[in-house]
Amino acid sequence: MEFGRIYFFTATVHNWLPLLIDDSYKEIIISSLKFLKTKEFIRIYGFVIMPNHIHLIWELLEMNGKESPHSSFLKFTGHQFLKKLRNENLRLLEKFKVDLVNKDYEFWQRDSLPIEVYSTEIIFQKLEYLHNNPCKGKWMLANNPVDYRYSSFRFYETGIDRFGILTHIGERL
Repeated sequence: MEFGRIYFFTATVHNWLPLLIDDSYKEIIISSLKFLKTKEFIRIYGFVIMPNHIHLIWELLEMNGKESPHSSFLKFTGHQFLKKLRNENLRLLEKFKVDLVNKDYEFWQRDSLPIEVYSTEIIFQKLEYLHNNPCKGKWMLANNPVDYRYSSFRFYETGIDRFGILTHIGERL
């Protein structure tokens, strides 16, 4: 991903496991995004956190030391997931065990997918897609996107950013 461009980014939990069904893991994600936004490493225009993956519409602004912001995000959340599971759920932790030289556990699949969104039409198409994600398919987490807490939908409907991480896409276009 290049700085100063808007991307639709998907990160999937290792083996599609529903780790994020528990809100405390969603809060780890929000905390990491808030840190990166506050430090002005990223700008977030839309998001949804599903039980086994996340979608973001974001822009990377600058490096976090020697790391790209998306690498920092994946690394930090992975470390926090590991710490939490070690303290609370060793059985679940074992499902994330990997046989790799540089690590024992993997929480995010290596195929995180960034797609540059280069037109207004595509940006709004991706926003609609991620906002409707909790209301369809196998999860059916809400009947209406406004009822799903871990999404930017309510921000776009009311202007209220309950997590303090969002920038309206209209400010960028």
